[in-house]
Amino acid sequence: MLARTLGYGLNGVNGFEVKVEVYLSGGMMAMEVVGLPDASVKESRDRVRAAIQNSGYSMPVGRLTVNLAPADTKKEGPAFDLPIALGILMASRQLDMLDLSHVLTLGELSLDGSLQPVRGALPMVISASEHGVTDVILPEGNAREVSCIQGIRVHPAKNLNMVVNHLKSREPIPAQEQRSYDDFLETAQIAVDMSQVKGQTGARRALEVAAAGGHNMLMIGVPGSGKTMLARCLPGILPPMTFEEALETTRIHSIAGRMQPGSGLMVLRPFCAPHHSASVASLIGGGSNARPGEVSLAHNGVLFLDELPEFSRPALEALRQPLEDGIVSVTRVQNQAQYQASFMFIASMNPCPCGYYGSKTKKCRCSAHEIRRYLDRVSGPLLDRIDIQIEVDAVPVQEINQAAPAESSAQVRERVSKARKLQQERYRQEGIHCNAQLDARLSKKYCELDAASTQLLHLAVERMGMSMRAYGRVLKVARTLADLRGSEKIESPDVAEAIQYRSLDGKYWR
Repeated sequence: MLARTLGYGLNGVNGFEVKVEVYLSGGMMAMEVVGLPDASVKESRDRVRAAIQNSGYSMPVGRLTVNLAPADTKKEGPAFDLPIALGILMASRQLDMLDLSHVLTLGELSLDGSLQPVRGALPMVISASEHGVTDVILPEGNAREVSCIQGIRVHPAKNLNMVVNHLKSREPIPAQEQRSYDDFLETAQIAVDMSQVKGQTGARRALEVAAAGGHNMLMIGVPGSGKTMLARCLPGILPPMTFEEALETTRIHSIAGRMQPGSGLMVLRPFCAPHHSASVASLIGGGSNARPGEVSLAHNGVLFLDELPEFSRPALEALRQPLEDGIVSVTRVQNQAQYQASFMFIASMNPCPCGYYGSKTKKCRCSAHEIRRYLDRVSGPLLDRIDIQIEVDAVPVQEINQAAPAESSAQVRERVSKARKLQQERYRQEGIHCNAQLDARLSKKYCELDAASTQLLHLAVERMGMSMRAYGRVLKVARTLADLRGSEKIESPDVAEAIQYRSLDGKYWR
Protein backbone atom coordinates (compact mmCIF):
# COMPACT_ATOMS: atom_id res chain seq x y z
CA MET A 1 0.00 0.00 0.00
CA LEU A 2 1.35 3.42 -1.01
CA ALA A 3 0.45 6.60 0.85
CA ARG A 4 1.50 10.20 0.19
CA THR A 5 1.69 13.24 2.45
CA LEU A 6 3.18 16.70 2.05
CA GLY A 7 6.13 18.12 3.97
CA TYR A 8 8.52 21.02 3.46
CA GLY A 9 12.26 21.40 3.84
CA LEU A 10 14.57 24.41 4.07
CA ASN A 11 17.14 25.79 1.68
CA GLY A 12 18.53 29.06 2.96
CA VAL A 13 15.63 31.40 3.75
CA ASN A 14 13.22 29.53 1.51
CA GLY A 15 11.20 26.38 1.92
CA PHE A 16 10.88 23.68 -0.72
CA GLU A 17 8.22 21.03 -1.24
CA VAL A 18 8.96 17.50 -0.11
CA LYS A 19 6.64 14.68 -1.14
CA VAL A 20 6.62 12.08 1.61
CA GLU A 21 5.87 8.63 0.17
CA VAL A 22 5.31 5.64 2.45
CA TYR A 23 5.18 2.14 0.93
CA LEU A 24 4.18 -0.89 2.99
CA SER A 25 5.23 -4.25 1.55
CA GLY A 26 5.52 -7.81 2.80
CA GLY A 27 8.54 -9.16 4.55
CA MET A 28 10.23 -8.73 7.90
CA MET A 29 9.25 -5.79 10.04
CA ALA A 30 11.60 -2.94 9.11
CA MET A 31 11.57 0.76 8.26
CA GLU A 32 13.97 2.60 5.96
CA VAL A 33 14.09 6.33 5.12
CA VAL A 34 15.56 7.27 1.73
CA GLY A 35 15.83 10.52 -0.22
CA LEU A 36 19.06 12.01 1.14
CA PRO A 37 18.00 12.38 4.81
CA ASP A 38 20.39 13.70 7.44
CA ALA A 39 20.92 12.02 10.82
CA SER A 40 17.97 13.77 12.51
CA VAL A 41 15.61 12.58 9.74
CA LYS A 42 16.93 9.00 9.91
CA GLU A 43 16.32 9.00 13.66
CA SER A 44 12.64 9.72 12.96
CA ARG A 45 12.18 5.95 12.58
CA ASP A 46 12.44 5.42 16.31
CA ARG A 47 10.53 8.58 17.27
CA VAL A 48 7.66 7.81 14.90
CA ARG A 49 7.44 4.15 15.97
CA ALA A 50 7.17 5.06 19.66
CA ALA A 51 4.76 7.96 19.00
CA ILE A 52 2.40 5.78 16.95
CA GLN A 53 2.33 3.01 19.55
CA ASN A 54 1.94 5.37 22.52
CA SER A 55 -0.92 7.15 20.74
CA GLY A 56 -2.99 3.95 20.64
CA TYR A 57 -2.14 2.77 17.13
CA SER A 58 0.09 -0.05 15.97
CA MET A 59 3.11 -0.31 13.75
CA PRO A 60 2.25 -2.42 10.70
CA VAL A 61 3.82 -5.83 10.16
CA GLY A 62 5.97 -5.64 7.05
CA ARG A 63 8.64 -3.55 5.42
CA LEU A 64 8.14 0.23 5.38
CA THR A 65 10.01 2.36 2.83
CA VAL A 66 9.80 6.12 3.33
CA ASN A 67 10.90 8.21 0.36
CA LEU A 68 11.47 11.96 0.63
CA ALA A 69 11.29 13.43 -2.85
CA PRO A 70 13.15 15.10 -4.52
CA ALA A 71 15.81 12.52 -3.73
CA ASP A 72 18.78 14.70 -4.77
CA THR A 73 18.17 17.46 -2.19
CA LYS A 74 19.40 17.17 1.38
CA LYS A 75 16.61 16.90 4.00
CA GLU A 76 17.31 17.92 7.58
CA GLY A 77 15.49 18.39 10.85
CA PRO A 78 12.70 16.56 12.69
CA ALA A 79 9.85 18.43 10.92
CA PHE A 80 9.18 15.34 8.77
CA ASP A 81 8.11 13.24 11.79
CA LEU A 82 4.41 14.12 11.48
CA PRO A 83 3.98 13.58 7.70
CA ILE A 84 5.87 10.27 7.98
CA ALA A 85 3.63 9.10 10.86
CA LEU A 86 0.46 10.03 8.93
CA GLY A 87 1.78 8.21 5.84
CA ILE A 88 2.37 5.06 7.92
CA LEU A 89 -1.16 5.20 9.37
CA MET A 90 -2.67 5.59 5.89
CA ALA A 91 -0.52 2.85 4.35
CA SER A 92 -1.56 0.46 7.14
CA ARG A 93 -5.29 1.39 6.78
CA GLN A 94 -5.50 2.82 10.32
CA LEU A 95 -6.36 6.12 8.65
CA ASP A 96 -8.41 6.44 5.49
CA MET A 97 -6.43 7.16 2.34
CA LEU A 98 -6.76 10.94 2.06
CA ASP A 99 -5.71 13.50 -0.51
CA LEU A 100 -3.26 15.68 1.44
CA SER A 101 -1.65 17.35 -1.57
CA HIS A 102 -2.88 20.77 -0.37
CA VAL A 103 -2.35 20.13 3.36
CA LEU A 104 1.10 20.81 4.82
CA THR A 105 1.90 18.82 7.94
CA LEU A 106 5.03 19.46 9.96
CA GLY A 107 6.18 18.82 13.49
CA GLU A 108 8.56 16.83 15.66
CA LEU A 109 7.02 13.90 17.51
CA SER A 110 7.90 13.09 21.10
CA LEU A 111 7.86 9.46 22.14
CA ASP A 112 4.44 9.94 23.76
CA GLY A 113 2.97 11.32 20.55
CA SER A 114 3.00 15.00 21.51
CA LEU A 115 4.10 17.57 18.92
CA GLN A 116 7.15 19.75 19.50
CA PRO A 117 7.82 23.03 17.65
CA VAL A 118 10.33 23.00 14.83
CA ARG A 119 12.69 25.60 13.44
CA GLY A 120 11.92 27.24 10.11
CA ALA A 121 8.14 26.97 10.37
CA LEU A 122 7.57 30.50 9.00
CA PRO A 123 9.59 30.19 5.76
CA MET A 124 8.09 26.74 5.14
CA VAL A 125 4.53 28.01 5.54
CA ILE A 126 5.22 31.10 3.40
CA SER A 127 6.61 28.93 0.59
CA ALA A 128 3.73 26.47 0.92
CA SER A 129 1.13 29.25 0.66
CA GLU A 130 2.85 30.54 -2.49
CA HIS A 131 2.49 27.06 -4.05
CA GLY A 132 -1.22 26.61 -3.46
CA VAL A 133 -1.31 24.97 -0.02
CA THR A 134 -4.53 25.95 1.76
CA ASP A 135 -4.20 24.23 5.15
CA VAL A 136 -1.32 23.74 7.56
CA ILE A 137 -1.21 21.40 10.56
CA LEU A 138 1.66 22.14 12.92
CA PRO A 139 2.63 22.17 16.62
CA GLU A 140 0.99 24.72 18.91
CA GLY A 141 4.39 26.21 19.66
CA ASN A 142 4.71 27.39 16.03
CA ALA A 143 1.15 28.75 15.65
CA ARG A 144 1.76 32.38 16.69
CA GLU A 145 4.85 32.53 14.50
CA VAL A 146 2.81 31.90 11.33
CA SER A 147 -0.47 33.55 12.36
CA CYS A 148 0.27 36.62 10.23
CA ILE A 149 0.30 34.68 6.92
CA GLN A 150 -2.79 35.55 4.92
CA GLY A 151 -4.73 33.16 2.69
CA ILE A 152 -3.94 29.96 4.58
CA ARG A 153 -5.66 28.12 7.45
CA VAL A 154 -3.36 27.16 10.30
CA HIS A 155 -4.45 24.31 12.61
CA PRO A 156 -2.32 24.06 15.78
CA ALA A 157 -2.18 20.56 17.29
CA LYS A 158 -0.93 19.23 20.60
CA ASN A 159 -0.34 15.63 19.61
CA LEU A 160 -0.70 12.96 16.92
CA ASN A 161 -4.17 11.93 18.11
CA MET A 162 -5.49 15.46 17.58
CA VAL A 163 -4.18 15.44 14.02
CA VAL A 164 -5.71 12.04 13.24
CA ASN A 165 -9.10 13.02 14.70
CA HIS A 166 -8.97 16.25 12.69
CA LEU A 167 -8.32 14.38 9.44
CA LYS A 168 -11.10 11.90 10.27
CA SER A 169 -13.41 14.91 10.87
CA ARG A 170 -14.19 13.61 14.36
CA GLU A 171 -12.82 16.61 16.24
CA PRO A 172 -11.75 19.31 13.76
CA ILE A 173 -8.98 21.58 15.02
CA PRO A 174 -10.15 25.22 14.87
CA ALA A 175 -8.04 27.37 12.59
CA GLN A 176 -5.66 29.78 14.31
CA GLU A 177 -7.03 33.31 14.39
CA GLN A 178 -5.06 35.44 11.98
CA ARG A 179 -3.33 38.42 13.54
CA SER A 180 -2.53 41.72 11.89
CA TYR A 181 0.87 43.35 12.05
CA ASP A 182 -0.57 46.12 14.23
CA ASP A 183 -1.53 43.51 16.85
CA PHE A 184 2.11 42.54 17.22
CA LEU A 185 3.25 46.18 17.31
CA GLU A 186 0.92 46.99 20.20
CA THR A 187 2.60 44.48 22.51
CA ALA A 188 6.20 45.35 21.59
CA GLN A 189 8.39 47.01 24.21
CA ILE A 190 11.92 48.31 23.74
CA ALA A 191 14.58 46.98 26.09
CA VAL A 192 16.58 50.15 26.89
CA ASP A 193 15.21 53.69 26.60
CA MET A 194 17.37 56.73 25.81
CA SER A 195 15.96 58.49 28.87
CA GLN A 196 18.03 56.09 31.01
CA VAL A 197 21.29 57.49 29.62
CA LYS A 198 22.80 60.15 31.89
CA GLY A 199 24.91 62.87 30.28
CA GLN A 200 26.77 61.81 27.11
CA THR A 201 25.30 64.62 25.02
CA GLY A 202 27.82 64.14 22.21
CA ALA A 203 27.40 60.37 22.12
CA ARG A 204 23.61 60.69 22.08
CA ARG A 205 23.88 63.07 19.14
CA ALA A 206 26.17 60.71 17.24
CA LEU A 207 23.81 57.81 17.91
CA GLU A 208 20.89 59.82 16.52
CA VAL A 209 22.87 60.69 13.38
CA ALA A 210 23.84 57.04 12.92
CA ALA A 211 20.22 55.93 13.26
CA ALA A 212 18.96 58.64 10.89
CA GLY A 213 21.27 57.60 8.06
CA GLY A 214 21.84 53.90 8.83
CA HIS A 215 25.55 54.59 9.45
CA ASN A 216 28.04 52.24 11.10
CA MET A 217 29.56 53.57 14.31
CA LEU A 218 32.59 53.00 16.55
CA MET A 219 32.76 54.14 20.18
CA ILE A 220 36.09 54.41 22.00
CA GLY A 221 36.15 55.05 25.73
CA VAL A 222 37.28 53.93 29.15
CA PRO A 223 35.51 51.04 30.89
CA GLY A 224 32.18 52.01 32.45
CA SER A 225 31.61 55.06 30.28
CA GLY A 226 28.29 53.71 28.97
CA LYS A 227 29.25 52.43 25.52
CA THR A 228 27.23 49.22 25.78
CA MET A 229 24.18 51.00 27.16
CA LEU A 230 24.27 53.50 24.30
CA ALA A 231 24.48 50.69 21.78
CA ARG A 232 21.49 48.91 23.34
CA CYS A 233 19.46 52.10 22.95
CA LEU A 234 19.90 52.09 19.18
CA PRO A 235 17.10 49.64 18.18
CA GLY A 236 14.61 51.78 20.13
CA ILE A 237 15.33 54.95 18.13
CA LEU A 238 15.29 53.28 14.72
CA PRO A 239 12.06 53.52 12.70
CA PRO A 240 9.66 50.60 13.28
CA MET A 241 10.06 47.69 10.89
CA THR A 242 7.63 47.36 8.02
CA PHE A 243 5.64 44.16 7.70
CA GLU A 244 7.99 42.95 4.95
CA GLU A 245 11.05 43.63 7.12
CA ALA A 246 9.42 41.82 10.05
CA LEU A 247 8.78 38.78 7.85
CA GLU A 248 12.38 38.78 6.59
CA THR A 249 13.76 39.03 10.12
CA THR A 250 11.46 36.40 11.59
CA ARG A 251 12.26 33.97 8.77
CA ILE A 252 15.97 34.11 9.52
CA HIS A 253 15.48 33.71 13.27
CA SER A 254 13.07 30.84 12.67
CA ILE A 255 15.57 29.05 10.42
CA ALA A 256 18.29 29.51 13.04
CA GLY A 257 16.03 28.08 15.75
CA ARG A 258 16.11 31.33 17.76
CA MET A 259 12.30 31.66 18.06
CA GLN A 260 10.92 30.84 21.49
CA PRO A 261 7.93 28.43 21.51
CA GLY A 262 4.74 30.47 21.33
CA SER A 263 6.49 33.62 20.12
CA GLY A 264 4.97 35.57 17.26
CA LEU A 265 6.22 37.81 14.52
CA MET A 266 9.32 39.84 15.40
CA VAL A 267 8.44 43.53 15.29
CA LEU A 268 11.37 44.97 17.25
CA ARG A 269 14.61 45.35 15.36
CA PRO A 270 17.05 42.64 16.45
CA PHE A 271 20.09 43.44 18.55
CA CYS A 272 22.85 40.86 18.26
CA ALA A 273 25.89 41.08 20.51
CA PRO A 274 28.14 38.03 20.05
CA HIS A 275 30.98 37.38 22.51
CA HIS A 276 34.47 38.32 21.37
CA SER A 277 35.41 34.64 21.29
CA ALA A 278 32.95 34.05 18.44
CA SER A 279 34.32 32.13 15.47
CA VAL A 280 34.08 33.13 11.82
CA ALA A 281 31.36 30.50 11.26
CA SER A 282 29.23 31.78 14.14
CA LEU A 283 29.49 35.36 12.87
CA ILE A 284 29.06 34.80 9.14
CA GLY A 285 27.18 31.51 9.17
CA GLY A 286 28.19 27.97 8.40
CA GLY A 287 28.22 24.50 9.85
CA SER A 288 27.54 21.36 7.83
CA ASN A 289 24.07 22.65 6.93
CA ALA A 290 24.99 26.30 6.22
CA ARG A 291 23.04 27.91 9.05
CA PRO A 292 22.76 31.72 9.33
CA GLY A 293 25.26 33.52 11.56
CA GLU A 294 25.08 36.62 13.72
CA VAL A 295 25.35 39.02 10.77
CA SER A 296 22.18 37.50 9.28
CA LEU A 297 20.38 37.35 12.62
CA ALA A 298 21.06 41.10 12.86
CA HIS A 299 19.36 41.72 9.49
CA ASN A 300 17.21 44.88 9.64
CA GLY A 301 18.66 45.55 13.07
CA VAL A 302 21.94 46.08 14.90
CA LEU A 303 25.13 44.02 15.15
CA PHE A 304 27.10 45.12 18.21
CA LEU A 305 30.68 44.00 18.76
CA ASP A 306 31.86 44.94 22.22
CA GLU A 307 35.62 44.94 22.84
CA LEU A 308 36.26 45.03 19.09
CA PRO A 309 40.05 44.35 19.15
CA GLU A 310 39.46 41.16 21.17
CA PHE A 311 37.73 39.51 18.22
CA SER A 312 39.98 37.37 16.05
CA ARG A 313 41.43 39.01 12.96
CA PRO A 314 39.79 36.50 10.56
CA ALA A 315 36.40 37.14 12.17
CA LEU A 316 36.73 40.92 11.79
CA GLU A 317 37.95 40.71 8.20
CA ALA A 318 35.05 38.42 7.34
CA LEU A 319 32.70 41.31 8.18
CA ARG A 320 33.96 43.42 5.31
CA GLN A 321 31.92 41.70 2.59
CA PRO A 322 28.51 41.74 4.35
CA LEU A 323 29.12 45.36 5.41
CA GLU A 324 29.47 46.29 1.75
CA ASP A 325 26.92 43.98 0.09
CA GLY A 326 24.30 43.26 2.76
CA ILE A 327 24.30 39.59 1.73
CA VAL A 328 26.18 36.53 2.95
CA SER A 329 26.72 33.45 0.82
CA VAL A 330 27.50 30.32 2.82
CA THR A 331 28.86 27.48 0.72
CA ARG A 332 29.36 23.95 1.98
CA VAL A 333 29.98 20.63 0.27
CA GLN A 334 26.40 19.50 0.83
CA ASN A 335 24.58 22.73 0.07
CA GLN A 336 24.79 26.46 -0.55
CA ALA A 337 22.65 29.13 1.06
CA GLN A 338 22.38 32.89 0.71
CA TYR A 339 21.21 34.96 3.67
CA GLN A 340 20.37 38.64 3.91
CA ALA A 341 22.67 40.63 6.17
CA SER A 342 21.69 44.30 5.96
CA PHE A 343 22.43 45.63 9.43
CA MET A 344 23.82 48.61 11.30
CA PHE A 345 27.27 47.84 12.64
CA ILE A 346 28.06 49.28 16.07
CA ALA A 347 31.37 48.55 17.79
CA SER A 348 33.00 49.63 21.02
CA MET A 349 36.52 49.36 22.36
CA ASN A 350 38.86 50.64 25.00
CA PRO A 351 41.69 52.96 23.95
CA CYS A 352 44.32 50.50 25.22
CA PRO A 353 44.61 47.02 26.82
CA CYS A 354 44.15 48.32 30.37
CA GLY A 355 41.40 50.66 29.18
CA TYR A 356 42.60 53.93 30.70
CA TYR A 357 44.76 55.59 28.07
CA GLY A 358 43.77 59.25 28.10
CA SER A 359 41.67 58.86 31.27
CA LYS A 360 41.41 61.82 33.61
CA THR A 361 40.85 59.64 36.69
CA LYS A 362 43.12 56.59 36.33
CA LYS A 363 46.67 56.21 35.06
CA CYS A 364 47.29 54.00 32.02
CA ARG A 365 49.66 51.06 32.68
CA CYS A 366 50.31 50.20 29.02
CA SER A 367 53.48 50.86 27.06
CA ALA A 368 53.39 52.64 23.71
CA HIS A 369 54.15 49.33 21.98
CA GLU A 370 51.27 47.54 23.75
CA ILE A 371 48.86 50.34 22.81
CA ARG A 372 49.95 50.25 19.16
CA ARG A 373 49.69 46.48 18.95
CA TYR A 374 46.22 46.61 20.53
CA LEU A 375 44.91 49.27 18.14
CA ASP A 376 46.40 47.53 15.10
CA ARG A 377 44.09 44.58 15.67
CA VAL A 378 41.47 46.73 13.94
CA SER A 379 42.49 46.98 10.29
CA GLY A 380 42.32 50.08 8.14
CA PRO A 381 39.87 48.57 5.61
CA LEU A 382 37.44 47.78 8.44
CA LEU A 383 37.79 51.29 9.89
CA ASP A 384 37.06 52.74 6.45
CA ARG A 385 33.68 50.99 6.53
CA ILE A 386 32.71 52.77 9.75
CA ASP A 387 31.11 56.15 9.08
CA ILE A 388 31.07 57.58 12.60
CA GLN A 389 33.84 57.37 15.20
CA ILE A 390 33.42 59.00 18.61
CA GLU A 391 35.08 59.10 22.01
CA VAL A 392 32.88 58.32 25.00
CA ASP A 393 34.17 59.80 28.24
CA ALA A 394 33.13 58.72 31.70
CA VAL A 395 30.33 60.86 33.11
CA PRO A 396 31.30 62.74 36.33
CA VAL A 397 29.30 61.83 39.41
CA GLN A 398 28.15 65.43 39.81
CA GLU A 399 26.68 65.42 36.29
CA ILE A 400 24.87 62.14 36.95
CA ASN A 401 23.16 63.54 40.02
CA GLN A 402 22.37 66.95 38.55
CA ALA A 403 21.43 65.90 35.05
CA ALA A 404 17.98 66.89 33.87
CA PRO A 405 15.69 64.14 32.51
CA ALA A 406 16.96 63.15 29.09
CA GLU A 407 14.89 62.77 25.92
CA SER A 408 13.12 59.45 25.55
CA SER A 409 13.68 57.03 22.69
CA ALA A 410 10.24 57.93 21.32
CA GLN A 411 11.22 61.61 20.99
CA VAL A 412 14.48 60.79 19.24
CA ARG A 413 12.79 58.18 17.04
CA GLU A 414 10.37 60.83 15.77
CA ARG A 415 13.24 62.93 14.37
CA VAL A 416 15.00 59.86 13.01
CA SER A 417 11.83 58.67 11.27
CA LYS A 418 11.34 62.07 9.60
CA ALA A 419 14.90 61.97 8.25
CA ARG A 420 14.43 58.39 7.02
CA LYS A 421 11.20 59.34 5.21
CA LEU A 422 13.06 62.09 3.35
CA GLN A 423 15.66 59.55 2.27
CA GLN A 424 13.08 56.98 1.18
CA GLU A 425 11.35 59.58 -0.98
CA ARG A 426 14.65 60.79 -2.43
CA TYR A 427 15.92 57.32 -3.31
CA ARG A 428 12.61 55.76 -4.38
CA GLN A 429 13.92 55.13 -7.90
CA GLU A 430 17.45 54.16 -6.85
CA GLY A 431 16.80 50.86 -5.08
CA ILE A 432 18.14 52.05 -1.71
CA HIS A 433 16.44 53.45 1.39
CA CYS A 434 19.04 55.33 3.47
CA ASN A 435 22.15 57.49 3.07
CA ALA A 436 24.56 54.80 4.25
CA GLN A 437 23.76 52.79 1.09
CA LEU A 438 24.88 55.53 -1.31
CA ASP A 439 27.59 54.44 -3.73
CA ALA A 440 30.07 56.75 -5.47
CA ARG A 441 27.70 57.53 -8.36
CA LEU A 442 24.75 58.33 -6.13
CA SER A 443 26.89 60.32 -3.69
CA LYS A 444 27.95 62.58 -6.55
CA LYS A 445 24.30 63.02 -7.51
CA TYR A 446 22.76 63.60 -4.07
CA CYS A 447 25.62 65.01 -1.96
CA GLU A 448 26.47 68.21 -3.80
CA LEU A 449 28.51 70.74 -1.84
CA ASP A 450 28.85 74.48 -2.24
CA ALA A 451 32.26 76.10 -2.66
CA ALA A 452 32.82 76.74 1.06
CA SER A 453 31.88 73.18 2.06
CA THR A 454 34.05 71.71 -0.71
CA GLN A 455 37.07 73.72 0.43
CA LEU A 456 36.52 72.68 4.05
CA LEU A 457 36.31 69.00 3.14
CA HIS A 458 39.36 69.08 0.87
CA LEU A 459 41.38 70.76 3.62
CA ALA A 460 40.33 68.07 6.09
CA VAL A 461 41.29 65.31 3.66
CA GLU A 462 44.78 66.78 3.21
CA ARG A 463 45.44 67.33 6.92
CA MET A 464 43.88 64.09 8.18
CA GLY A 465 45.12 61.84 5.38
CA MET A 466 41.67 60.39 4.63
CA SER A 467 41.25 57.60 2.11
CA MET A 468 38.77 58.00 -0.74
CA ARG A 469 36.41 55.63 1.04
CA ALA A 470 36.59 57.80 4.19
CA TYR A 471 35.96 60.87 1.99
CA GLY A 472 32.77 59.24 0.74
CA ARG A 473 31.71 58.37 4.28
CA VAL A 474 32.01 62.01 5.35
CA LEU A 475 29.80 63.07 2.44
CA LYS A 476 27.12 60.56 3.40
CA VAL A 477 27.12 61.61 7.06
CA ALA A 478 26.88 65.27 6.01
CA ARG A 479 23.88 64.32 3.87
CA THR A 480 22.26 62.77 6.95
CA LEU A 481 22.93 65.85 9.08
CA ALA A 482 21.20 67.99 6.46
CA ASP A 483 18.24 65.58 6.46
CA LEU A 484 17.93 65.89 10.23
CA ARG A 485 17.59 69.63 9.70
CA GLY A 486 14.99 68.96 7.03
CA SER A 487 17.15 70.55 4.35
CA GLU A 488 17.97 69.29 0.86
CA LYS A 489 21.10 71.46 0.82
CA ILE A 490 24.27 70.36 2.62
CA GLU A 491 25.90 73.30 4.38
CA SER A 492 29.31 73.92 5.92
CA PRO A 493 28.22 73.12 9.53
CA ASP A 494 27.01 69.71 8.31
CA VAL A 495 30.38 69.00 6.70
CA ALA A 496 32.26 70.24 9.77
CA GLU A 497 30.32 67.95 12.10
CA ALA A 498 30.74 65.00 9.73
CA ILE A 499 34.51 65.58 9.67
CA GLN A 500 34.58 65.50 13.48
CA TYR A 501 33.15 61.99 13.32
CA ARG A 502 36.28 60.87 11.42
CA SER A 503 38.83 62.58 13.67
CA LEU A 504 39.76 59.47 15.66
CA ASP A 505 41.57 58.04 12.65
CA GLY A 506 44.28 60.63 13.16
CA LYS A 507 44.34 60.39 16.94
CA TYR A 508 44.62 56.62 17.38
CA TRP A 509 45.63 55.03 14.07
CA ARG A 510 48.04 57.49 12.50
